[in-house]
Amino acid sequence: MNALEYAVDMRGIVKTFPGVVANDNVDLQLERGKIHALLGENGAGKTTLMNVLYGLYRPDGGEILVGDKRVVFNSPQDAIAVKIGMIHQHFMLVQAMSVVDNIILGLKSNKVVLDEVSAQKRIRELADTYGLEVDPDSYIWQLSVGEQQRVEILKAIYRDASILILDEPTAVLTPPEIKDLFRVLRRMKDEGKSIVYISHKLDEVLEISDRISVLRLGKIVAEVLTKETSKVELARMMVGREVIFRLSKTAAKTGKPILEVQDISAVNDRKALALRKVSFTVGEGEILGIAGVSGNGQRELAEVLIGLRKVANGNVKIGGVDVTNSSPRKMADMSVGFIPEDRVGVGLVMNLPILNNAILKEYRNFSNGPLLDYAAASAYTERIIKEFGVKTPNMRYPTKTLSGGNLQKLILARELARDPRLLIASQPTRGLDVGATEEIRSRLIEERSHGRGVLLISEDLDEILSLSDRIAVMFEGQIMGIVQAEDAKLEDIGLMMAGSKRMEA
Repeated sequence: MNALEYAVDMRGIVKTFPGVVANDNVDLQLERGKIHALLGENGAGKTTLMNVLYGLYRPDGGEILVGDKRVVFNSPQDAIAVKIGMIHQHFMLVQAMSVVDNIILGLKSNKVVLDEVSAQKRIRELADTYGLEVDPDSYIWQLSVGEQQRVEILKAIYRDASILILDEPTAVLTPPEIKDLFRVLRRMKDEGKSIVYISHKLDEVLEISDRISVLRLGKIVAEVLTKETSKVELARMMVGREVIFRLSKTAAKTGKPILEVQDISAVNDRKALALRKVSFTVGEGEILGIAGVSGNGQRELAEVLIGLRKVANGNVKIGGVDVTNSSPRKMADMSVGFIPEDRVGVGLVMNLPILNNAILKEYRNFSNGPLLDYAAASAYTERIIKEFGVKTPNMRYPTKTLSGGNLQKLILARELARDPRLLIASQPTRGLDVGATEEIRSRLIEERSHGRGVLLISEDLDEILSLSDRIAVMFEGQIMGIVQAEDAKLEDIGLMMAGSKRMEA
């Protein structure tokens, strides 16, 4: 193929970090007017490679051609100047600024004063076109994770990139929004624009891409035409073994209630009512799945249950003890484990060493007067990261050096090592590859078999249906119905998610 037919030609890219070769002599050619999917396990080097293309990292070796010109990027501004845009998996947003300010941040203007009115109008038009509902006047800190992801997508589209990198862009989108996004991507492709699509959702990759490259341990191990491969083959190439897509579990042996929620109401960060008289129970040895579209009160519910948000009415009991409006420490002392949806912003302190994050809830047990007993803390951390398969060259490395899958395993290891009676898992496999997803889901089923109660909050209906014993559906802060998973029908759940039907167990 003529070099001019490539929008991007990455040759022999090498990128290393202390103790890790993230990209090992990688070649990647992105054809004009094509969608090229990039697959691989968490930590395989996909995002690192795209961060090199976007100017966030300088490669240690190799070269990049955009069109027929060799380029050297010293910053993202250099990449943006040649019409490269990137939607990041972990958001690059300023929390204290508004949606419109984040989207226009860094753009050049001939005017002394930025025309925010025109920008707002354009953002609203794009939001309507793509089904990415978001209020341009809202501050980022007021938005749910799903809404923040929509801002990232709008930000890239607003800048009219001709080469677009999407890193897990649909992780928090609803099926209709994904369809709208795919329609836009296909239109961009028809216009001759080129797209790199990073995703762990194999069905999506097979639907939207033209060509697929598979990375493993920093190297390209396969490149195939999408029409010539299958989901099973892609999974095998990614992880080097067969992957079980449908986990089996025995019938639930539900014991006495561990969590009892009775008529709770609470407001969100914008002081609007987010939870409306929510009631349910979770029993020993049971997984209760909470289904619903992002932004319908799931985040506020999780925050209430772990002590981060106060309720206006109602009560919460753990093991029969009233813990309504208790502190996070009190909830942790009541044996409540928590896997937050935002593993980077809420679950971990990214600049701290892995060891410090591993003992974050147990530091009192490792204190030696005013000092930390590092020998005991190190032994504890080494044991749990080995047990849960957290891959890291050194527990004293900053936590930010871990891949997404290993970040999630670290949180899971920290929470389960404390032997919780109740585990609240919010979007536990979001953004994870098929191998890590299988491991996390298997672990949740294992915890259920040990008699723990599990509250699973997920927007992935396949995950809800395959793991849950009962399913509760939320819409606009209300429980629309609770059904036995074995009797659940997708049509009924879809109707409840849209607020048009109520069902009782």
